Amino acid sequence: MFEAVFQSFEETADPGQGAPRLKRLRARLDALGLDGFLLPRADEHQNEYLPACAERVAWLTGFTGSYGFVVVLKQRAALFVDGRYTVQARTQVDAAAFETVNVGETTPGDWLKAHLSPGWTIGYDPALHTLEGLERLERAASAAGARLVALDANPVDAEWTDRPAPPSTPVQLHDIAFAGEDAASKLDRLREALTDARADALFTADAHALAWTFNIRGADVAHTPLPLGFAVIPANSRPTVYINGSKLSNAVRVVLETLADVAEPSALPASLDALGAAGATVRIDAGATAASFARRLEAAGAILQRGADPVAKLKAVKNEVEIAGARAAHLRDAAALCRFLAWLDTEAPKGGLTEISSAAALETFRRETGRLKDVSFPSISAAGPNAALPHYRVTRASDAPLTPGFYLIDSGAQYEDGTTDVTRTVVIGDAGDEMKDRFTRVLKGHIAISTAVFPKGVSGAQIDAFARRPLWEAGLDFDHGTGHGVGSYLSVHEGPQRISKLGTTPLEPGMILSNEPGYYREGHYGIRTETLVLVEPRAVPGAERPMLGFETLTLAPIDRRAILPALLSPHERAWLDAYHARVRAEVAPLVDPATARWLEAACAPL
Repeated sequence: MFEAVFQSFEETADPGQGAPRLKRLRARLDALGLDGFLLPRADEHQNEYLPACAERVAWLTGFTGSYGFVVVLKQRAALFVDGRYTVQARTQVDAAAFETVNVGETTPGDWLKAHLSPGWTIGYDPALHTLEGLERLERAASAAGARLVALDANPVDAEWTDRPAPPSTPVQLHDIAFAGEDAASKLDRLREALTDARADALFTADAHALAWTFNIRGADVAHTPLPLGFAVIPANSRPTVYINGSKLSNAVRVVLETLADVAEPSALPASLDALGAAGATVRIDAGATAASFARRLEAAGAILQRGADPVAKLKAVKNEVEIAGARAAHLRDAAALCRFLAWLDTEAPKGGLTEISSAAALETFRRETGRLKDVSFPSISAAGPNAALPHYRVTRASDAPLTPGFYLIDSGAQYEDGTTDVTRTVVIGDAGDEMKDRFTRVLKGHIAISTAVFPKGVSGAQIDAFARRPLWEAGLDFDHGTGHGVGSYLSVHEGPQRISKLGTTPLEPGMILSNEPGYYREGHYGIRTETLVLVEPRAVPGAERPMLGFETLTLAPIDRRAILPALLSPHERAWLDAYHARVRAEVAPLVDPATARWLEAACAPL
């Protein structure tokens, strides 16, 4: 009945190959006269979702999470992961071959200082390391008396004999009806920003920036509609887009060439050399630009102006058309999600459902909208202990039945008018008092963010603790950020805006973020409640400065059966009842009668 088209549940990496592949890599490093090698999970665009040909960390170690960094030395090897993936790494990686290190406790730089010896030479692929990240590693190696050397070819690629070919999918135009601003206008604003920054040109390898600036989309990576390519955008002349010409139809090429020169990526090195020969001041984001590009510019004579890519800020603030599209996409998505939740409520108690069959059902309901382009990430469909892994990815090997307790479904959709991301934790059968207590504390934190009112200029770091306080009061916490930025038919994880301890960018009207506190008891259960919110001006009587708040975009019931009402304040109960009344009023007219009846009960006052 249900099927998944846009996501696979196959295991793509083999942990059992870790030791023999590591042995082969060490032999190659030895032949090159190297004492070690540094391997980040990255491509030359620093994408979160990588093309299959760039999944080198997964090929070598078996680890498939979205953040990983490997250090290979002659006698030991380490895989660095963040707090989201420490449990997952232990299940996917051969512990006899690779030591797993939580990067929150020990950084790769600190580890190198402790384990490198004087005189050692450690290789790296300069196309995979950002300039900023590489400089940190170079300082660490130097402190140990070792040195890092750039390699002309990645030694992993030489051993990966069945490595997939680079992607080459067609580029599509992103219609003005969805973009809300033509590319010529965006380029004018970008040139103005470069002039204000006294930069002669911007170099960007960020495919998101390329897609947004030129109003194009693609399918070179999974789940994010990106065309992989590069751009050089001068402050006072015509830009150049470097992209595989086979991806451009005649119609797309004609439109692009009204805006920019179009060249093959192979022409980029000579163009960077020309910028350097002219002594140009070139703006780069040192935290997102590969060292290979930055150092080529510098070696050729360019002056590197380090700073945020100005496209990121422009892209983060949605225009009125994008905001209207986000609202429409979320309402459409809400109808599909509520159909799924109603179906789940009927079928789960009968038994027979699994994590995969449930994820496939939700994707099917979304496809039936007729507007789904892709899922925005592989659904985190997690029952019981699997839900304690914040970024769990179900495979046919791990597929678990939905049994009494909590079931967590974190999923999203890509529509041309907007990108969605929503998590609901659902009770199957019953949940014990401890689980309800934790669920309610997560909900209290969620409501605290949803109702936050703050002055213009406040950053996500300043409100992140709002979501944590109810958990902190019980000696609990969670190891991920409270919220990330979201694009407009682009990445479901967009910067620079975020709600986290590291979120220093001021929040501005038009930014879209997630609100997703959680709690995870390893080996038992996990809880997360996530909606997307839009930053908007907020009128506050007597306010002495401009104030901001959030509009909630996501519309889906929060499971009332998991709540301990006594833990909620009158203000929190009022928010929940008002939210549910809005869900019922806006979604019920869009669904079938059975789902509408389910909504009536699911959205009843607490």
